[in-house]
Amino acid sequence: MGTATAAGAKRADRRIAGRGKVERLLAERREMLVLFCRVAGLDPFAGGAADDDVLRAFCQILVDYMAGAHFSLYQRIVDGSERRQAVVALAGEIYGRIEACTQTAVLFNDKYAHRDNGRDAADLHADLSVLGEALATRIELEDRLIEALWGDARSQAAPHRA
Repeated sequence: MGTATAAGAKRADRRIAGRGKVERLLAERREMLVLFCRVAGLDPFAGGAADDDVLRAFCQILVDYMAGAHFSLYQRIVDGSERRQAVVALAGEIYGRIEACTQTAVLFNDKYAHRDNGRDAADLHADLSVLGEALATRIELEDRLIEALWGDARSQAAPHRA
């Protein structure tokens, strides 16, 4: 009985830590989306230092968000330590599409993170449109995975509350 209680406590600790990671990911996502909107409002031909700073800040949070998502959501699945089959199955179904979205973000970052004034200015809004579509897809897929992770945790926790 004591071993089962200890195992349950470890599982609960992992879930709490996982929730904390996901909550940080969601906060970073919100920050990224705010900066995305700021970049979308820039005049791509103005080329001022303030605009370049906003674009660089957006690229940085975009890369941080992409990396954070990997370590918050996917690492347990990729390394095989996720045991819930419904979560593993969903991840297998959507991971390729999430990876494609990541590649779109990486290409955007590579093009704009160290932009010289005026370079690629004509492409900015078109590239933001492509990136925006990829981010919308990624967010939808991540939300499905988060729901599977949290929904499963809630359903497993419910019988222990009674």
